[in-house]
Amino acid sequence: MGRKTWFSIPEKNRPLKDRINIVLSRTCKAPPAGAHYLATDFFSALRLVDTELSEQADQVWIIGGSSLYKELMESPGTQRLFVTRVLQQFDCDTFLPELLPDKYRLLPEFPGVPKELQEENGIQYRFEVYESI
Repeated sequence: MGRKTWFSIPEKNRPLKDRINIVLSRTCKAPPAGAHYLATDFFSALRLVDTELSEQADQVWIIGGSSLYKELMESPGTQRLFVTRVLQQFDCDTFLPELLPDKYRLLPEFPGVPKELQEENGIQYRFEVYESI
């Protein structure tokens, strides 16, 4: 996750449980308090997972921010995107880059991902899974 995403998580919930938390930042000199690792960029983080963490990590999840999503979506290789589509408008400043139909296809279903419309606190949302083409 990017530095801003890390600090957007309430301190009581950091680090995220049962995960190796890698924070990406070009300005931090050391991992923020509670984070497990610091990487300067996306590819440095992937190298870290492939080398030092290869015995511990079997999946990599990118959880934000938008520049990190963009970098991931523009990088080569098979990728799967798990998207939560919130069906309400909010005043916000961070967005997932556009999912181009010539690069990603929406899967009709995916094991363990509910197809039904979800609702929490009066806000409706849907889970979508995309795969790169």
